Amino acid sequence: MSEPGEWLIYRGAGEPHEGIEQLPPPPPWRDFAGRGASEPDGRGGDGSADRRLGGHRHLAELHRPGAEELEMINAALYLRRPLLVTGSPGAGKSTLAHSVAHELGLGRVLRWPVVSRSTLQDGLYHYDAIARLQDVQIAAHGAAGGATGVESAESVGSYIRLGPLGTALLPSDRPRVLLIDELDKSDIDLPNDLLNVLEEGEFAIPELERITDRLPGGEAEVLDDDGNKVKVRDGRVQCRSFPFVVLTSNGERDFPAPLMRRCIHLELGRPDHQRLATFVRAHLGDEAARSGDDLIAHFLERSRSELLATDQLLNAIYLTDAAAPAGRDRLADLLIQRLDRPR
Repeated sequence: MSEPGEWLIYRGAGEPHEGIEQLPPPPPWRDFAGRGASEPDGRGGDGSADRRLGGHRHLAELHRPGAEELEMINAALYLRRPLLVTGSPGAGKSTLAHSVAHELGLGRVLRWPVVSRSTLQDGLYHYDAIARLQDVQIAAHGAAGGATGVESAESVGSYIRLGPLGTALLPSDRPRVLLIDELDKSDIDLPNDLLNVLEEGEFAIPELERITDRLPGGEAEVLDDDGNKVKVRDGRVQCRSFPFVVLTSNGERDFPAPLMRRCIHLELGRPDHQRLATFVRAHLGDEAARSGDDLIAHFLERSRSELLATDQLLNAIYLTDAAAPAGRDRLADLLIQRLDRPR
């Protein structure tokens, strides 16, 4: 155990020093190691996704659902219905989607993080009308100068990129896994707007529908959420295998009855000691899970009467393990502050 203050990098003494060189590696979920321009992107997700979901990938391997959870997941798979998963932060709602994708070999989880400004259009596709207009003007200017530059109808697709929901609905023999995260943070209209798309399994792209008679074979090439070129026929995306859709909610609001009727609802209870230990192990390793066992127990005890989040527990275990300062319990309590009311 280090002496009090020995672990501090910033000392508040007003004297410049090279202490930053002693800073240990960041926790996995805060590792911002960027790729150089010449490095491949891997198509498995960008750096931010790897940072955010790296622990989820390991959790997917370690995840062992309870009997009710297992039955509801399979019900959603059999019935081709979205799975609405509610529970407190850190209960394992997002992990569930990664676990299904990992075990069934369904590829990268398509993730749509919902915020208050999110609209259905954000999830379906984005049409860059401004870029197209600029390119048309450039082409027209080139034509006026003697160059050939007439925009073809099929080039419209190059200005369209499907979102996570739109990509999940592409026709394929195997379903994709789509995580619509924290739907309860959305605008009041979004849950209702989702109804028709989730019920019909298809949507239209009006920008392509208007010119479908001028497209070769009625097909246009667009980009999907993975960055791959895919073909859209007759201006409509129609799924062949309905995706496994996981809608998560922290229970901050109620959803309309029509949405609830179309979903399989799974309520996850508070995580127990074993699930929290698995969570810590996935992000920080076996040794951190063992050394932080007392903090896990203390976290569980406090969570009976306080609103806490598991990422607070991760922060506490990582910092007290990396810096090993004296007053470990006091520092952990400073990091794990209740969220239901200000201290």
